[in-house]
Amino acid sequence: MRGRPPVSAAQDRPAVAAAEPQAPAVVPRRRSRGISLALFLLGAAVLVAPAFLLSSFRLFQLTLAAGYAVAILGLNLVTGYNGQISLGHGAFYAVGAYATAILMAHFDWTFWATLPVAAVVSGTLGYAIGFPALRLGGLYLALTTFSLALAVPQLLKHKAVEEWTGGVQGLFTVKPDPPSFLPIEADQWLYLTTLAIAALLFLLARNLVRGRIGRAMMAVRDHPVAAEAVGMDLAAVKTRTFAASAVLTGLAGSLGAVAVEFVAPDSFTLMLSITLFVGMVVGGVASIGGAVFGGLFIVFVPNLAESISKAAPGAIYGVLLILLLFVLPGGAAGLWRRALERRWRRDGGG
Repeated sequence: MRGRPPVSAAQDRPAVAAAEPQAPAVVPRRRSRGISLALFLLGAAVLVAPAFLLSSFRLFQLTLAAGYAVAILGLNLVTGYNGQISLGHGAFYAVGAYATAILMAHFDWTFWATLPVAAVVSGTLGYAIGFPALRLGGLYLALTTFSLALAVPQLLKHKAVEEWTGGVQGLFTVKPDPPSFLPIEADQWLYLTTLAIAALLFLLARNLVRGRIGRAMMAVRDHPVAAEAVGMDLAAVKTRTFAASAVLTGLAGSLGAVAVEFVAPDSFTLMLSITLFVGMVVGGVASIGGAVFGGLFIVFVPNLAESISKAAPGAIYGVLLILLLFVLPGGAAGLWRRALERRWRRDGGG
């Protein structure tokens, strides 16, 4: 039998060389984590800095924008990720706001204690509305939510509940006081706490849409027949999504009620629902981060339009909105996605 020919060092070198690069692969991974951590800390600093640099009025505007961003995020779950059109999310915003206002005004609850109640009440209403409407189809849902947005402000004025809601006069709320060991004012504390609550809700929504439930939501949106064929209960997925959306919007209303320190039926008209819908489209449909841009847009752009023309601010607002949608047809999130795609192609991804 012939013996195996001796293997030279030069012949064996490729195998060694092939194994060597796997060890240093940890370095790019650590570098990527370091960059992510640095970006996270930078973003946190940018968000927290206004609490110590801006006036109380600007902080009030940013607090409202954060609350609206949460409401837009809730609307995006239904419309962007589940494909159902809702024109009445302002009603859930109102329900959350009034849940907080009633508990604070009549029962002396603290603001923090009212948040779970606002979430439960809004979610229950969302499930009750979505359960029949979502079984009929998207257009029926749009009409049902449109009717809800018209009805809720009128119901809040009704004599049967006027003792609790304050009727047309509304109710007053009080901003939570900061802890005694923090040398900050109530406006600063409310901004920081609203920011923390919004960040937590955005993180939960991000994990939701990236998980199994999110894939089911998008499957129902994109391929309902195929989703039903593999055993998905379309009505159950849609109803639960609508309830989760209502929970987020109700919490946003609770935050807004404390920021404004007042609630009244005329603050929650159909225009609020349309405004939230506009914010979702401007920020980007089916986008988590786009809701932030949408919240900033619906707070600051109307003020910009009024500063340009006090005689016709609505016309200026409409022109600015049309121009923005023409430049960014996919919203702010679409611009971000295109930038990432260009970078991927430039780096040799395709």
